[in-house]
Amino acid sequence: MSKANPSTEAFLRCLDNARAEDIPFRHWLLSDVIAADACEEILSLPVSVPLIDDFPGTREGNNKTRFYFNAESCERFPVCREVVDCLTDPKTIAKINEVCGVDLSGSHLRIEYAQDTDGFWLEPHKDISVKLFTMTVYLSKEPEMAGLGTDLFDENQNRVASSPFGPNLGMIFIPGTDTWHGFVKRPIAGIRRSLIVNYVTDEWRERWELAS
Repeated sequence: MSKANPSTEAFLRCLDNARAEDIPFRHWLLSDVIAADACEEILSLPVSVPLIDDFPGTREGNNKTRFYFNAESCERFPVCREVVDCLTDPKTIAKINEVCGVDLSGSHLRIEYAQDTDGFWLEPHKDISVKLFTMTVYLSKEPEMAGLGTDLFDENQNRVASSPFGPNLGMIFIPGTDTWHGFVKRPIAGIRRSLIVNYVTDEWRERWELAS
């Protein structure tokens, strides 16, 4: 019998306890998203922190230093494989479909490990149409990181709310016409670490980024 994946067990419990919010658009707030040990192992990954000079307000502007839980990472680091196996487990997919009212059948998993430092910001934007699902999992433990959650905007791009930021907290939304989000520039004392999880359609062009 194969050993149970602790992150799968944690994530299924997390989805059962997800808190749905509707302002400014439908999203779900999460806690204890993956196994605590997995969080610690991700924080210990030997991944260089990108240097920010003049950040352009889009993650694409930092493409050369982005790190993904792709096939190569899963082969090198067991924690990457644990998280990927969790998020590709049929039980996980079925639970996401149930909780979020989405159909992820035939999609591909993309996980980015982001390490944001002072000077980072993201302009208000909506995810591109090939993204079927977006989840952010926050990892940083420092108390001074509180207040650094993803910012949510209304249709006029006024900031309405920010997701709670803390270790192993997270947020899900289903990309749509009103899901404006970003990160208003503010001081970051340390490294703002997070996982950015998307399920994408077969039209995703950068196949090397994908975990499945």
